[in-house]
Amino acid sequence: MGKAGHSEPIQQLDFQMGDIISIVGPTGSGKTTLINDIALFADGQTPSRRTILLDGELPPAEFRENPARNPVAIITQHTNFLSDLPVREFLSIHAGIRQTDRSKAQDLSGQTVAFANELTGEPISDTSRMTELSGGQTRAMLIADAVIIGNAPIILLDEIENAGIHRSRALQLLRQYRKIFLFVTHDPYIALLSDTRVVMSGGMMMKVMHLSDQERQLSAKVHRLDDALANLRNKIRLGEELGASELEVLV
Repeated sequence: MGKAGHSEPIQQLDFQMGDIISIVGPTGSGKTTLINDIALFADGQTPSRRTILLDGELPPAEFRENPARNPVAIITQHTNFLSDLPVREFLSIHAGIRQTDRSKAQDLSGQTVAFANELTGEPISDTSRMTELSGGQTRAMLIADAVIIGNAPIILLDEIENAGIHRSRALQLLRQYRKIFLFVTHDPYIALLSDTRVVMSGGMMMKVMHLSDQERQLSAKVHRLDDALANLRNKIRLGEELGASELEVLV
């Protein structure tokens, strides 16, 4: 049900393993509510009255009650670590909970830091304390942790474009894993690299769009523009002066 009490036009929407989906729409259209419904395994008890099924059935209660069994990982816009442990120790503890093989747990923590450093422009040291990480580093670490250590089959990401994460690199890396990725996004580049776009309005799924051949061609141009803007951001961060050549690249 939408905010005005109308029935949602999209009555059923199926996702398959390996799908990358963007959830788009103006602010207040219901994007975050949709991914929260998925994370909560909604069963008609949320304001939207949606029901989430896995393989056509209601998920078992242990998925809600036992975090180690929950197949959904959600990375929100506002995330902070409470633990003051060094990154390496924090990840090793989490990997140890997930793995009975201690040596494998150590290996997973190293893989997670390496994966996170592919996503963020600010390299993460495994000796840094969790509370010292920047917003972009935190989001990169949580994504890497969900993919590598948590091995969650369904990952929900809320506006990663605002976290200083290298978007094109992130999508390239994530496609290597056969999972369901849902991006809440306002970013045209992320939307054009997704297989499917769910268009939200008034708290409802109004339209489902699949990437067309024309949009695939457009995404290559948007990619070049995105890389040019990323280069500008890096130069500004490094205190370099910008000139006419940068403008020519954008034009």
